[in-house]
Amino acid sequence: MHLITRILTILSYILPLVLVAAIYMAVDLRPTVRRAAEITPGNIHSARQILAQNDPRRPAYRTRQSLALNPQDLDLAANYLAYFYANGGARLSLGNGRIELTASLRPPKAPVIFYFNIAAILSSGRSALQFEELSIGQLPLPGFVGNWLVKLIGAQLIGKDAYDLVHDAIRRVEIINGQIVVLYTWPASSTGQLAAAVISVEDQERLRVYQERLALINSAPRSRQVPLAELSAALFELATFRSQQLSAAGENRAALVVLAFYVNGNSLGRLLPAANSWPRPHEQVVTLNGRDDFAKHFIISAALAASAGSPLADAMGLYKEIADSRAGSGFSFGDIAADRAGTRFGELAAGIISARKFQQRISGGIGEKDIMPATADLPEFMPEAEFKRRFGGVNGIDYKKMMAEIDRRIAALPLYR
Repeated sequence: MHLITRILTILSYILPLVLVAAIYMAVDLRPTVRRAAEITPGNIHSARQILAQNDPRRPAYRTRQSLALNPQDLDLAANYLAYFYANGGARLSLGNGRIELTASLRPPKAPVIFYFNIAAILSSGRSALQFEELSIGQLPLPGFVGNWLVKLIGAQLIGKDAYDLVHDAIRRVEIINGQIVVLYTWPASSTGQLAAAVISVEDQERLRVYQERLALINSAPRSRQVPLAELSAALFELATFRSQQLSAAGENRAALVVLAFYVNGNSLGRLLPAANSWPRPHEQVVTLNGRDDFAKHFIISAALAASAGSPLADAMGLYKEIADSRAGSGFSFGDIAADRAGTRFGELAAGIISARKFQQRISGGIGEKDIMPATADLPEFMPEAEFKRRFGGVNGIDYKKMMAEIDRRIAALPLYR
């Protein structure tokens, strides 16, 4: 008994020292991966194709499917996730039938700046990729620790229920001919279940509150059209009140998502089946600078920037204009201005530091000129050939000058300073 007591006493001194040593080895003051979060219209096109081919709502949907992902898209996705969730960067590549991953992650709420520099090698697994090697800083770790961390982080990001649904659907992950192939079985009945699982109960309640508020203020519309600035001020007034006890960024984000669905004539039920039973506002044409297309561009970009970061919002807007120049209304710098103004709006609305101050400024009342720069002189409706001739495409000097001018106009608006 005396021996056991001595052993426990020794361990009580040793274990804290081991923990401190492990933390010291794992932490770095500088990142090993420095990389901007870059998303191009081509990346957006690839993502849309992947989603369309694997959409369980399609009539021809098969419960058993395979998804082939190229390393370039996965590298981009890994870097974007590291940027958005951990203020860092990542690189991913395939070699010798294995995946090599390096990443630098900075804890977002830490009082001092430090990084976890991660190096890992993963291989094919029965239900997911498996860690063969893992090190954090100078600290080597066994592979099973990496598998456990993926499960822990995945459950934190999308919720445990959603993570379990996705994990159970995956049957095998293989590396074949330079691609990662995911074999999965996804019952169509689980689609609504996944959406509900990904959106937290707290966020579902937020969406319901702002949907009800929008339905109430729009229960007897005075005209067929309504300015986006007016609806935004009304919802942000409620956000200001609720943020006295709740997250200002979370409230602003929910308000923007509700507005984005309404402005584009879509039901929240497409995102969350439970929303089909919520009150719905009367349909109106929502305008910005007198145009409904500007309102749609602006609010979608705002919601994207608030929910997924500005690089994604900017790329989505540019992708839409390129698509329009080929088979639509044509390339429009006015639409781009609406996209980028909306992106800035969403960034400030969801910023940890700026959210509360921003919502107070909006709820006090805003006009269209407060949120959208002048666009009357910006070239619009250009077919692809004309756009390339006049501006040299998206890599042309004149195009970059025009984009810089749009950014200058947005930055000059007092609301965005």
